[in-house]
Amino acid sequence: MSHVNAVLTPTGRLRLARLIVDQGWPLRRAAERFGVSVTTAKRWADRYRSDRAAGAAGLRDRSSRPRVSPGRTPTRIERRVVGLRVSRRWGPARIAYRLGLVVSTVHKILRRYGCPLLTFTDPATGTRIKTGRTKINSYVHQAPGDLIHVDIKKLGRIPDGGGWRVVGRVQGQKNTRRGKIGYWYIHNAVDDHTRLGYSELLTDEKKETAAAFWQRANSYFASAGIVVKRVLTDNGSCYRSKLFAAALGEDIKHKRTRPYRPQTNGKVERFNRTMLQEWAYAQPYSSEAERAACFTDWLHTYNHHRGHTALDGKSPADLVPNLRGQNS
Repeated sequence: MSHVNAVLTPTGRLRLARLIVDQGWPLRRAAERFGVSVTTAKRWADRYRSDRAAGAAGLRDRSSRPRVSPGRTPTRIERRVVGLRVSRRWGPARIAYRLGLVVSTVHKILRRYGCPLLTFTDPATGTRIKTGRTKINSYVHQAPGDLIHVDIKKLGRIPDGGGWRVVGRVQGQKNTRRGKIGYWYIHNAVDDHTRLGYSELLTDEKKETAAAFWQRANSYFASAGIVVKRVLTDNGSCYRSKLFAAALGEDIKHKRTRPYRPQTNGKVERFNRTMLQEWAYAQPYSSEAERAACFTDWLHTYNHHRGHTALDGKSPADLVPNLRGQNS
């Protein structure tokens, strides 16, 4: 840091400006006297001439930010950006796709309004959970049907009257008044190339259930013009059964992930995470029937209207010409 008597501190600028304005020195001579350029000398002389009463205080450094920014995003759009962030917990890319903005613009708006990061954030409490993030080598197959990711997500049901997000939860005490309410076993199938998803809320994960689900999922993909060539699952017992192999048939190759490597089946794992954030825990539900009734609408939005970052803002329907109801 320079000392107070340095050449171009506010005090030095005041001396330079007084030589030019008060004593009539030529700009070039005053600039040579202080060892600065003529442009610099003129800038401080003009500043002093416009406000002599301020003295050295008027010659302090000022922010380079313009007083008026005609190109700044309108406040109405900024509020929509923040609204989508808070209500739907979307990232900058998806918000940008939805509002027709540039991703960097959305990021700056979120920072300007102090919005916290969404990285592994608890949607109920807003608390950020610290966790390590590792870079994973991703892949995308070239055509629809080249690989279908299949998985089962276990989800606890909501008791009548609402879960802890509605009625609250007392720390250290178990809520036993509701009894056993069971689970959903959500069977999911996601196309690797288009991210097109087919999902059902089922009551178990038995081999008969998994095999029947795949037959319905395969029919759904076929109705969209997708011919399935490979299916990727984990090593669950239902997928190792002969019944599931028979449901696949001879034309579909069955691939399995390595043990304890969910990254390999990452497309459907990301589908599960999106499903939890945007449907299962998107809002407080008063009963499981209410939440289950919203599942079909969410799945339709996911396939037809939701912009995917991995698809450059497009929806699966944009990449599947024969998808039923894509214009609805």
